[in-house]
Amino acid sequence: MINDIILWDIGLIIISATLLANIARILKQPLIMAYVLAGVLIGPLGLKIITDHEAIRSLSELGIAFLLFIVGLELDLRRLRDVGTVSSVTAIVSGVVIFALGAGITYYMGFTDIESIYFGLALTFSSTMIVIKILSDSNELDTLHGRIILGVLLVQDVLAIVALSVLTTMDSMSMTSVVQSAMWGLGIVCTAIVCSKYLIPTIFKSISKSHELMFLTSLSFFFLFAKMSEMAGFSVAIGAFVAGIAIAAFPYNLEVVGKVRSLRDFFAIIFFVSLGMKIWAQNPLSLLFPSLVMLGVLLILKPFVMMLTTSLMGYGRRVSFLTGISLFQVSEFSLIIAMQGLSEGHISTEAFSIISVISVVSIALTSYSIKYDNYLFRTFSDWLTIFDRFSRVEKVPQDTVEEPQGRHVVVVGCHRLGYSLVKTLEKMGREFIVLDFNPERVKALINEGIPCIYGDLGDIDVLDKLHLKKADMVISTVVNDEDSMLLISETKYHNRKAPVIVTVENIRQALELYDYGADYVIVPRMLSGVVVSDIVEGYFKNLHKLDHIKDRHLKELLKVEHEETLSKYEFSFVTSIEEKIHWHDSKDEEHEGAGHNRRKTH
Repeated sequence: MINDIILWDIGLIIISATLLANIARILKQPLIMAYVLAGVLIGPLGLKIITDHEAIRSLSELGIAFLLFIVGLELDLRRLRDVGTVSSVTAIVSGVVIFALGAGITYYMGFTDIESIYFGLALTFSSTMIVIKILSDSNELDTLHGRIILGVLLVQDVLAIVALSVLTTMDSMSMTSVVQSAMWGLGIVCTAIVCSKYLIPTIFKSISKSHELMFLTSLSFFFLFAKMSEMAGFSVAIGAFVAGIAIAAFPYNLEVVGKVRSLRDFFAIIFFVSLGMKIWAQNPLSLLFPSLVMLGVLLILKPFVMMLTTSLMGYGRRVSFLTGISLFQVSEFSLIIAMQGLSEGHISTEAFSIISVISVVSIALTSYSIKYDNYLFRTFSDWLTIFDRFSRVEKVPQDTVEEPQGRHVVVVGCHRLGYSLVKTLEKMGREFIVLDFNPERVKALINEGIPCIYGDLGDIDVLDKLHLKKADMVISTVVNDEDSMLLISETKYHNRKAPVIVTVENIRQALELYDYGADYVIVPRMLSGVVVSDIVEGYFKNLHKLDHIKDRHLKELLKVEHEETLSKYEFSFVTSIEEKIHWHDSKDEEHEGAGHNRRKTH
């Protein structure tokens, strides 16, 4: 009978989560929000139909452990070196400020000292799972603000794990217990390092041909470190996270992630539903006021602090704004910390319910804030000019570029494809101007003697500095439909003869921009297929041609390795585009008529 009850409870959790998840998908909302609401629906605040809460709690703890195991597997600590100082400083400084504000406000509202600490931590961390998913879907991960956001999230994840490990030992906090916990923690970490260096490579290499053995071995390390962590007085989730990091350093981690993800998803659903089941108050209206206050901190103060910190690090208002409005939500780590605090008796059910409510609302709002980030920026742009005063780098590069004496080429975005274009233009002896809004990139280009302006493509005042009237050609490698449309319309307005080449991610966007007036649209995923086809065709016409292409490719890669430039295949394709276009000298009249008919006002 007991087993039947547990089975039915799990079935209710899955069924309710499925129904609300489908509704969330239709409404384009994050699924985590649907899972939490499913818990509210079947929990004590709703229909009260779940009976075995203890069994569900045990399963949800396993879900936390699997969730952090996957986070550890996918967390490459070496990436923390690549995101630069801005991500670390923004994560730490904004984290300290938001923690202090959240803890201070809730303490003033009448919550206990320990509850105020939990509130401060809950507001501090942002959701890696939600933000990365939305940015990936909108193709913004490779943008400047996307890379900064990713770096901030990685640093926050590490800080959240540290906070979780400290909070689990808070009840027995003393000098002896602190030293003992530190020794246990050091022992677990050292064990993980030894296993990662000597044991795991040998084992995984010997069983790499068997997917089942890799799966079982990974789970064995998962449970082994989870048990070690529990014996040390820490949460089992800490041990699971350490086990994930120990395996993450090897190429087998992707195989393990693929195998474990289904288990993670199942237990994570139970965790988030059980989290919603714990939202309860004798008077639900009593949660309203403190929830609104906390949401005010999240929606106003947290983005402002992040914007200010990013600006002080030298970035302009757009990058700072997009970073701030993408990271205001409550993290899944905050929910894990809150549930841990509830199970340890550190916080009340009401405090836990408030954290859960603001997490659901803030996660729901995140999908809209990132989707309409450029619209929001244009709406508040005039009010954000104060942040430009803090930017230390954007005012210097613009004064170093003189107005071109004659016809020139405009290159927008100079990271990979753009850098290859610039090198081609230099080799051809063409005059050009580069526009880029990554200040570090602009500095590097100026040090190379490349005429570069720091600015945002979406800013019409910046476009005036490109002298579009004198442009022979305008090429943008920035993947943003609205910015591309603005560039097309402004170029055609000032100079109908200048061909405009833009970049998009998919065929639908390419067709839209062709209709808008683009002279050529680069689709990177199709670009690689065209290049490889040209190489194959050339090989069968000349068997020695592939060797020549390989030699040129290797020389180019070695030459620009530190710049992470595009491969020589794409470099060669860009050159072939320019040779075929011939700068449109012989076809200006044809393009003038076609471009005029397609031009629209942006």
